Amino acid sequence: MEEDDIYTKDGTVDYKGYPANKKKTGTWKACPYVIGNEACERLAYYGMSTNLVLYFKHQLNQQSATATKNNQNWGGTCYITPLIGAFLADSYLGRYWTIACFSIIYIIGMTLLALSASVHGMRPRCYAKDNCDPTETQSAMTFLALYLIALGTGGIKPCVSSYGADQFDDADEKEKKHKGSFFNWFYFSINIGALIAASVLVWIQTNKSWGWGFGIPAIAMAIAVCFFFSGTRLYRNQIPGGSPITRLCQVLVASISKYNVAVPDDSSLLYETADAESNIKGSRKIEHTRNLRFFDKAAVETQTDRLKGSVNPWSLCTVTQVEELKAIIRLLPIWASGIIFSTVYSQMGNLFTLQGERMDTRVGHSNFHIPPASLSIFDTLSVIFWVPVYDRIIVPMARRFTGHRNGLTQLQRMGIGLFISIFAMVAAAILEQERLKIVKEHNYYYVKEMPLTIFWQVPQYFLIGCAEVFTFIGQLEFFYEQAPDAMRSFCSALSLTTVALGSYLSSLLVTIVTRVTAKHGKPGWIPDNLNFGHVDYFFWLLAALSVANFVVFLGIAKWYTYKTALGTPSVLYK
Repeated sequence: MEEDDIYTKDGTVDYKGYPANKKKTGTWKACPYVIGNEACERLAYYGMSTNLVLYFKHQLNQQSATATKNNQNWGGTCYITPLIGAFLADSYLGRYWTIACFSIIYIIGMTLLALSASVHGMRPRCYAKDNCDPTETQSAMTFLALYLIALGTGGIKPCVSSYGADQFDDADEKEKKHKGSFFNWFYFSINIGALIAASVLVWIQTNKSWGWGFGIPAIAMAIAVCFFFSGTRLYRNQIPGGSPITRLCQVLVASISKYNVAVPDDSSLLYETADAESNIKGSRKIEHTRNLRFFDKAAVETQTDRLKGSVNPWSLCTVTQVEELKAIIRLLPIWASGIIFSTVYSQMGNLFTLQGERMDTRVGHSNFHIPPASLSIFDTLSVIFWVPVYDRIIVPMARRFTGHRNGLTQLQRMGIGLFISIFAMVAAAILEQERLKIVKEHNYYYVKEMPLTIFWQVPQYFLIGCAEVFTFIGQLEFFYEQAPDAMRSFCSALSLTTVALGSYLSSLLVTIVTRVTAKHGKPGWIPDNLNFGHVDYFFWLLAALSVANFVVFLGIAKWYTYKTALGTPSVLYK
């Protein structure tokens, strides 16, 4: 593609629809602002969430199981609310204004949380360090702040990664190659923020005050917003395509109403606009696929489909519109396979932290104690280590053998991550078995920190970090690339809901396990004092579920058909 084919000399827009200043916008010129925003926002998010389960337990005076469930339910909500932001971004506001609006809600929530932990009368009354008695109003204020944060972070979460990827042109092979690298470095920036949160901020919360521990994340979020707006002139903005829910419903209604209509073998007979581009704003045409043929009925034209010369969209849909629905349906099994992985991932902020709380938290023989939640720093360090290794070593090596532009396909990458996550749960289970054996042998049941160093948790954190680089980044790229052009925020949100459902599934498993095992005076698998429990059994349960999930994923990946877009990407941008 020649440069003269895109730009006009007078600075206007040429026939392809590309902005004339395309050369001055997008690519790596715009991405530092997106990545800087993400690093600061993730510092804010992880800074207040990494240690949250202990805040619930010690400051809001909740039991271990209750604190774990509340933390997982809130964390799950943070990954359900992206559906709201995605709908607004794809339909009406576009990604830029969606990020801008929800960032304001985010800052309000962060500020209220900091005030609820620091201002006299708003913070819980404490008689000792871990002995607090909050009022119902104080607890309610905390949860109000947290759910405002959930709405704010959910609103921007599905848009930021997609917005960064929008800065690379699919029609330019050089830019398209850099898009895969963008997702790697985008995730790298997430973990730079998480690194600071898990080390510095968790230490401040544990050893100084929760007021400062929540106040600094609020400041970080304000800096994130400044980063984002600083790059405004350099961004490429994709055109919103109208409500995707309406278009999907139209295909469903049209195909069901034509259940007795035969689908022709020749796909060229199916209805599609005569124009070179799709009739959906911000979307290219999508090539017809031969699976899920029932929905092709929506694109079979009959005599009653045109009312007064115009097409009734509830009875006749274009092939591209039908393929949008097919693309979403094909994504669902891949989406479902991420739920178990997210359940494993969620243990870092819950049972891993409670497990570490019962171990020796001293660093060496010094009197310095590392907060149990700070062990998640090794997950972050693992990601920071593996991202450049994957991008600079594994991809070039794999490319030589596979010939694929990215070395591995996105599904291959995700599968490797699912396989690695099994060993993370095995490592956690074996460690807990050994810990309980020492507790039993030396009668350490009522010892707050038994003499087994917390650094034995490092392997399980490191393995989860490695699995993240393969699964989560692969998932980010996969859902962006396979999404219809006008539904990319929605599909990014769909991928994020696996984290929500993973948290909810973990919460459900904890509830079921507690009810089944804590009967007739028995402490159960997850009691307040884990020395009397069997958290190792819970980890083995997750390992078994991960094995089953991996086997199912292999079958799904073999069945999957990749999307093929037609036409130039020029239609996507303002």
